[in-house]
Amino acid sequence: MNSINKLPAITLSFWIMKICATTLGETAGDLLSMTLKIGYAISSMALLSFFFVTLFIQLSTKKYHPIIYWAVILATSTAGTTISDFMDRTLGLGYATGALILATLLIGTLIIWKISEKTLAVTNITSIRGELFYWAAILFSNTLGTALGDFLADNSGLGFAGGAILIGGLLLLIVLAYKFTKISHIILFWLAFVLTRPFGATFGDLLTKPLAKGGLNFGTVGSSAILFVILSVLIVISTVKIKQMKSN
Repeated sequence: MNSINKLPAITLSFWIMKICATTLGETAGDLLSMTLKIGYAISSMALLSFFFVTLFIQLSTKKYHPIIYWAVILATSTAGTTISDFMDRTLGLGYATGALILATLLIGTLIIWKISEKTLAVTNITSIRGELFYWAAILFSNTLGTALGDFLADNSGLGFAGGAILIGGLLLLIVLAYKFTKISHIILFWLAFVLTRPFGATFGDLLTKPLAKGGLNFGTVGSSAILFVILSVLIVISTVKIKQMKSN
């Protein structure tokens, strides 16, 4: 089965939607586990179930559907938020240890993927096994991003804004490397994919936390609603563009 058409093109709009989905995942995960007081463990199980449902639908499709694809991305981001919080807070591992474990899992997934499929390309995945590696890497990267983002915001002394600025600077370096160096675009993609998660995490904290803690005090409900509307509009625009391309 050729899965190339099941994945979106890696364009600027892709990264904007990724950051938006990542930030929504942060605020929605906190809404479920903290605001609604469901707890990290139950929230993680519920959101992982949602992830597996959306993943099954994605694997069952034969072409790229923006709504389905971004639903899976959002599921990994939301589940990643509560899983990371469960590891770091409920289990008491702490942000640094949690991030180290998740980084090890992500690197291990990429290594096994490379050995198994001979490539880490994200625009020409031609097997179900390759897709499973792809989504496992995304789930681990989004979970890692939450731990890293929380570490930068709470333990590094940078605060929410400082953490977002630091990650934003690293992302800018990746863009410059993409434009002006011969570093593998696949490596740069995965570096950017990992870093957009903590960027979204710190940006999500910036939106939701009270002014006294350096946030903008929109709350989890308000921030989630705003981000959901933005992401939905971008998905609709993407879907319309695909239909226009097919009709031409």
